[in-house]
Amino acid sequence: MNVLALTILVSSCLAGLFIVCFAVEIHRARRTSPERDSLLPLDPATPCVTRPPESNTNQPP
Repeated sequence: MNVLALTILVSSCLAGLFIVCFAVEIHRARRTSPERDSLLPLDPATPCVTRPPESNTNQPP
C-alpha cells in the first residue's frame, strides 16, 4: 500500500510541476514571439566581440 501512495505522490508532484512550467511558458509567450526571439542575435544593441587574427610567429618573415 505504501508503494501506491508514493506513486500517487510522485505523479501529483510531476503534474504540478508540468502545470507550473506550462503557465510560465504561456505567460512568457505573451511578452515575446518566436519571430522576435530568432532575430535577437542580429540586434545591434548587443555588440559582438571578435578577436583579431593571431599572428603566427613560427613562420619566417
